[in-house]
Amino acid sequence: MPTLRLALCQVNPSVGDIDGNAGRVRAWARRAADAGAQLALFPELMLTGYPVEDLVFRRSFVAASKAALDRLAADLAADGLGELPVVVGYLDADGPPQVSGEAEPGRGARNAAALLHRGEVVARYFKHHLPNYGVFDEDRYFVPGEMLTVVRLGGVDVVLTICEDLWQAGGPFAAARQVGVGLVVNINGSPYELNKDDVRLPLVRRRAAEAGATIAYVNMIGGQDELVFEGDSMIVAADGTLLTRAPQFVEHLLVQDVELPEAAGSGDDGTPGGAELADGLRVVRRTVDGLPPAPTGPAAAGGIIEPVADEAEVWQALVLGLRDYVDKNRFPSVVLGLSGGIDSAVVAAIAVDALGADRVVGVSLPSQHSSEHSREDAADLAKRTGLDYRIEPIQPMVDTFLANMSLAGVAVENLQARVRGVILMALSNQEGHLVLTTGNKSELAVGYSTLYGDSVGGFNPIKDVWKTLVWRLAKWRNAEAARLGGTPPIPENSIGKPPSAELSPGQLDSDTLPDYDVLDPILIGYIDGDLGREGLVASGHTPAVVDKVLRMVDTAEYKRRQSAPGTKISMKAFGRDRRLPITNRWREHG
Repeated sequence: MPTLRLALCQVNPSVGDIDGNAGRVRAWARRAADAGAQLALFPELMLTGYPVEDLVFRRSFVAASKAALDRLAADLAADGLGELPVVVGYLDADGPPQVSGEAEPGRGARNAAALLHRGEVVARYFKHHLPNYGVFDEDRYFVPGEMLTVVRLGGVDVVLTICEDLWQAGGPFAAARQVGVGLVVNINGSPYELNKDDVRLPLVRRRAAEAGATIAYVNMIGGQDELVFEGDSMIVAADGTLLTRAPQFVEHLLVQDVELPEAAGSGDDGTPGGAELADGLRVVRRTVDGLPPAPTGPAAAGGIIEPVADEAEVWQALVLGLRDYVDKNRFPSVVLGLSGGIDSAVVAAIAVDALGADRVVGVSLPSQHSSEHSREDAADLAKRTGLDYRIEPIQPMVDTFLANMSLAGVAVENLQARVRGVILMALSNQEGHLVLTTGNKSELAVGYSTLYGDSVGGFNPIKDVWKTLVWRLAKWRNAEAARLGGTPPIPENSIGKPPSAELSPGQLDSDTLPDYDVLDPILIGYIDGDLGREGLVASGHTPAVVDKVLRMVDTAEYKRRQSAPGTKISMKAFGRDRRLPITNRWREHG
């Protein structure tokens, strides 16, 4: 049986940076060639970054992507890499955008893959299955491909596929079995969700069985606005054996020698469309003549990296999501309010891990209601992490407002939060920091925040993290620091004390909210699981508590619509995933 040395390039592209992304392909193709690779694979829409959203509708952007692909093929050859076949994702179009009055049926923008060899684009493939759920809107942007691209290289027939083609049965993988290929390449921009890695391997195994072929699955890493991509690239043999698996959340070159069945029959048919059909797809065959020579010496084995525990996985996702949001948007540093509580402590620790202590400013903003232990806990966290710590008392500014306005009750509580927001934004304007807001998903769900106060900021690292998970993350991070011989970054008092906004004397979250151990399961069922009142009560929740919680969630939609973006880690994050009308009279009645 022929053996191919595959190089899966798990890299971090940036949306819109076409030249930079092409340079990344050249650099990693060099690394693949130096490792003796005979086929190098890059992620979905590698040249443009993913997702490009409404940039698809700009014809100048599409033209730039297509031109960059041709230029990349030539540049790889000029780099001395022309003999190495390279598969790369890019944005193509064979007609006007579907939103245009000039749109043609079956033509338009394409989520595409190309195989580059000897300075030319040898083969192209257009994504067949287009996801239109959760964070995906690909039916809005792309036209599905109706061809199966089969490339013969090194005596092996290889099929090109893209991301969602793997997640749905039928189509390219069923067609691959009908035409008898040995390898299916699947390039991905598959966003992270907690436990998605547990789903991915069984899925790849099912598709390997469906295709009767080895699957080479390569996924990007990196943050893009709310999304974060974790990699987890792998190769699975036709019989379901996991041959190699990459680590999560880091760039990585995964190199593996794979034995594959020799192709039978003819190769390149030389036709643009192909007369052969497989599972309703037109089969287009191409042949790559000449590959880098088979490497000598020991066989390449990429190894198998086992997935990490849930808390470690989420922490890495949050760190990477924040780092890339800050760096790709060219913010020099971040600033956040340090209350001494668990949420701001966790956000500060994430920020220090992501950016380094020298790029994080933590500000204590005490009022007359701020407890001494909260002030001490904020200072303790700053000492543990080494961030730039400042103290800006808010009471004189609050008193000035109250001397000129007649306010009482909740209005005074909210005034304190808004004064804090004004101070953080002033520091942002003066010194160039990105303001991080620190509200968790539980608080956002029930509207437990002050608009233009504690909700102020440009990014929220824990926006998609339930309160109970915030505590778990804090305990994990401290335990991990102790395991590695470092200083636990989060004060134990911040973890152990009852949560409070400290906007009035003796205030606790439990004054107006159920305990988070009660609240979070209701919110998870209602928001993530789309359960109605009856379903929640049938699950064992107290009817009166369910009614209270659902009322709070339903009336807080206008606040969530104005909240900062934050890294998505769950199956249904606020924003991209969960889209409800603000003006909405539907209620789950008790």
